Amino acid sequence: MAQGIKDKVAILGMGCSKFGERWDCSPEDLMVEAYNEAMADAGIGPEQLGAAWFSTHMDDVGTGRGGTPLGIALRLPNIGVTRVENFCAGGSEAIRAAVYAVAAGACDIALAVGVEKLKDTGYGGLPMATVGTYIPQWYPNAVAPANFAQLASAYQARHGIEPALLKRAMAHVSIKSHANAVKNPKAHLRKAITEEQCLAAPIVAAPLGLFDCCGVSDGAAAVIVTTPDIARGLGKQDLVTFKALQVVTSNGWELHSSEWDGSYVHSARIAARRAYAEAGIPDPRSGISMTEVHDCFSITELITMEDLGLSDEGGAVKDVLDGAFDADGRIPCQIDGGLKCFGHPVGASGIRMLYEMYLQLQGRADTRQLPNPTTGLIHNLGGQPSQNVCSISIVGLEGA
Repeated sequence: MAQGIKDKVAILGMGCSKFGERWDCSPEDLMVEAYNEAMADAGIGPEQLGAAWFSTHMDDVGTGRGGTPLGIALRLPNIGVTRVENFCAGGSEAIRAAVYAVAAGACDIALAVGVEKLKDTGYGGLPMATVGTYIPQWYPNAVAPANFAQLASAYQARHGIEPALLKRAMAHVSIKSHANAVKNPKAHLRKAITEEQCLAAPIVAAPLGLFDCCGVSDGAAAVIVTTPDIARGLGKQDLVTFKALQVVTSNGWELHSSEWDGSYVHSARIAARRAYAEAGIPDPRSGISMTEVHDCFSITELITMEDLGLSDEGGAVKDVLDGAFDADGRIPCQIDGGLKCFGHPVGASGIRMLYEMYLQLQGRADTRQLPNPTTGLIHNLGGQPSQNVCSISIVGLEGA
């Protein structure tokens, strides 16, 4: 009988590059930036790494599509490097592989690195990963803003929410994240914004305006994991351990069933239930200190609060406007600025989210530090509401 991974794997070190328009850097430069910080934080040498996983969404990183770009860029000691990609949840997938390898005893210390150079693609938004002109016209291949605009419309219709009220709530999501990012030197967008700016911004895909959409950035992040015993043997204290790690993949029900009305993310609800059970958290509203969620759009964050059970169904609009998820709210969300202000270098985002939770739990988040957090939840969504991969990780101080 599976017992889960609670407290079996600890974070030994983490690193994160500056996110933004990094025109002067190659993907390899960004990987090295994140890796060097992680290794210094871990206090180990490359020879102590047992295996590595490499997350990137695009095909043109370094010398090919396998693990060699990471191995060559970091001059890893001929360990196994595996490239993973799972839509926007690729970074979380790399973490999962590294964590499972350590939990299984396959290696003592494992590395996960994610990177993306989206600004170099020439696209204004996320590049379209398609099979070219042969893709069937019926395939659900609308651009991301259109897909998530449909989520907003369906949510509004299901709960009978006035359009102006939903727009104000979405604006508050973005205002909160921008206010948090002002305090984060690694964020891409570090300017506070107002409700007036949000509501008057150009529409991208109704009802989503410009400030409802996350940025497009370059960036990398890295995590090194090991067992708690090894971490303590290396002199580490106040260990941050994994409490749960769940991944749920759509099986077609959303697209082929009349039961799903498009107003929520089905996979996120399943992943949340499983993660809480694995972590032993009966009530997430009292058991979760803070969250990093996949806020590709403001509506995604708002609805995710309900999918995670942190708001009642149809209640997230009120909770958001009441400040429940602000930095001084009951469960702060995106305390580092989130995807909204970091941007979304696809392969790196899942690991970047974990980086903030790690810093917060160790009391190392500088001026944005929260008072005494004990657990953090990371929600990483890949794909679109109707067809996706959802990863939920819960981390916390050892014994919490």
